Amino acid sequence: MSHKRIPKRKAAIAVGGVAALGAAALLLPNANASQSNGDAATPRTFAAKDVSDVASMLASQLGDTFAGSYYDASQKQLVVNVVGNNSNVVNQIEKAGAVAHQVQNSTADLRAAAQTLKADATVPGTAWSVDPKTNEIRVSADSTVTGDKWNTVESTVKNLGSGVATLTKSAGTLKTFVDGGDAIFGGNARCSLGFNVTAGDGTPAFLTAGHCGVAAAEWSDAQGGAPIATVDQATFPGAGDFSLVKYDDPATQANSAVNVGNGQSVQINQAVEAAVGQQVFRMGSTTGLHDGNVTGLNATVNYPEGTVTGLIQTDVCAEPGDSGGSLFTQDGGAVGLTSGGSGDCTAGGETFFQPVTTALEAVGATLGAGDAGAGDAGAGGAVDPSAGAVDPGAGDAVDPSAGAVDPGTGEAVDPSASASDAAGAGTAQNGTHHRSRKHHSSGASQ
Repeated sequence: MSHKRIPKRKAAIAVGGVAALGAAALLLPNANASQSNGDAATPRTFAAKDVSDVASMLASQLGDTFAGSYYDASQKQLVVNVVGNNSNVVNQIEKAGAVAHQVQNSTADLRAAAQTLKADATVPGTAWSVDPKTNEIRVSADSTVTGDKWNTVESTVKNLGSGVATLTKSAGTLKTFVDGGDAIFGGNARCSLGFNVTAGDGTPAFLTAGHCGVAAAEWSDAQGGAPIATVDQATFPGAGDFSLVKYDDPATQANSAVNVGNGQSVQINQAVEAAVGQQVFRMGSTTGLHDGNVTGLNATVNYPEGTVTGLIQTDVCAEPGDSGGSLFTQDGGAVGLTSGGSGDCTAGGETFFQPVTTALEAVGATLGAGDAGAGDAGAGGAVDPSAGAVDPGAGDAVDPSAGAVDPGTGEAVDPSASASDAAGAGTAQNGTHHRSRKHHSSGASQ
């Protein structure tokens, strides 16, 4: 990978620079470009990265008749939900190359229902998000929601009315994923690096999960190693789950790419909005590379530590230790940071991610790190899922049974070493936290 004036000890901290413990799918070097056949009544073929802009434009034009949208990956079409049967509205949608779909619930209806859930059913272990494919709010409750708690959630969903929301029981326990063998270490917490960025003051930094940022003030690239970066801002719980961590050495220039193992990396070139139905890939040091689809937007998650809003919901698996890791598209779009979920990569489950666009705006950072974004020769290449996991630093095969691997040295990390329980982050106050390096040298979370 390409670095400028970066010490060897820090060179391991590339975006998502961790060993892939199982590639999920073949990453193609380029997504299909959008095409138009010139016929306004015939749907266009869209690349997933283009649907958010078109959907936003239509939402602005259609006003109250717009009821959400999603990407039909099998047809490569943008489907736009509308209430009512206004031919002018349908014509506008078709003129933009999208497909009009008449639905029952307006955006305002679903927002009102979400507010009712917030007021009456904010129970730890529950989550909900809008699913434009079904035009409903999908509510899930984990294994801890039983007895009176379950009755409360169930009755609230029922009282919303027919066709407004659905309630399902999810596997496992809803939690943040700050555990396991990871690429970055802070105190007893271990997390994954998300994306390298440039802070608003021009200094090098990276994004990771907010619950990692409130768990420890200083972070290292090796277990027990000297700190190389200090938390500048962290939000969790509340309006997101993200933190900005600044490199202590201002000369650090880390590559703007996601290392997906087997000597391959995907160059990150822009931050993109998620779209329901979009295929996404997640990289984390515990479980490596996995793929899936976005299933919901603006999700509310009631973790044991508190409620987090504005998240992306997916069916991509994740496990403890993947917190803060990269969610991205096959053509190099930065989508999200791993927050939490339920289930695992054996049984499956649901997962939630902090949108990168929101995090960048909140902390005043820009994607990438200086002029070191050229990447290595493997950037953007296809990942062979049959090749097995590889330590990105040494190119040697990694034995998943051996525990985590330090991406800087290639040495095994003892997976039995203590890791912080997600509840450890719960000592922080709700909202945004600002830390000054000189005042938090101990690394203790607030």
